[in-house]
Amino acid sequence: MLNLKETIEQVAQNKKAVGHFNISNFEMLQAILLAGQELSEGKEEKIPLIIGLSESERKFIGSRQIIAFIKSWREENNYPVFVNADHCRSLESVKSAGADGFDSIVIDNSEFSLEENIKKTKEAVLYIKENYPEIILEGELGVIGSHSALLDKIPEKVDVGEEQLTTVSQAVKFIQETGVGCLAPAVGNIHGMLKNSFNPDLDIERIEEVASVVEVPLVLHGGSGIRKEETKKAILAGMSIVHISSELRKAYSEGIQNLTKDFFVSNPDEIAPYKIMMPVIDKMKEVVKKKLELFQ
Repeated sequence: MLNLKETIEQVAQNKKAVGHFNISNFEMLQAILLAGQELSEGKEEKIPLIIGLSESERKFIGSRQIIAFIKSWREENNYPVFVNADHCRSLESVKSAGADGFDSIVIDNSEFSLEENIKKTKEAVLYIKENYPEIILEGELGVIGSHSALLDKIPEKVDVGEEQLTTVSQAVKFIQETGVGCLAPAVGNIHGMLKNSFNPDLDIERIEEVASVVEVPLVLHGGSGIRKEETKKAILAGMSIVHISSELRKAYSEGIQNLTKDFFVSNPDEIAPYKIMMPVIDKMKEVVKKKLELFQ
């Protein structure tokens, strides 16, 4: 089986993207794994998956425990599923993620100035290369917000105007001086999704410009809430990984609410958690399937 670096390279060559899905509990993980398995049935190559855990999610679910489960499941099913420590905001967090056994780590210093971002990111890269050379270290460049949530409006600190997007020169400088293995640029994307409309369209031309000059995979953060056509264009333009969190959280929340409206009405005496949660898992699974089909 290919490792994560090889998997990303292969997918990128075919103008596809690897789906990255954040989880907060086991039901979310089960929905993602089932979606990948079901879509891969009968195919020569299985659809790769990346499971993401933010700092808060790592504390809630237990990163070492969930990593052990995923790696065991990967070996048992011979399935290309990997684990990413998403949005580490300090060197200590990166060190902890390295010790936990993640396949990749995101160091997020995007709220700092370019020079400070480079300095802090380089420090993390050097640590990982020295201690865990098999782990991919991803850097983030440009402010796109910090939370996966339903939004009434674009956050004040986030500016999707052209002058605020990651430039080609910034991307080149950042990669050359830090040595990151992946780059998540600001290209009009935002974390979270707007409640009453699609998120702003992406700057596809900017993605193409950056992708044409850098030699590391590009990652689209804030992939929820974007029009399908825009997501597809972004992948064809050079995005090799797409992060999804808010849409999965929304499906989970709606699934829980539907239990009271639907499931318990028909099954008032049901107390088996695995039966109760199946409608919620199914709702999330459909979201993941639609995204994975879009990424192919």
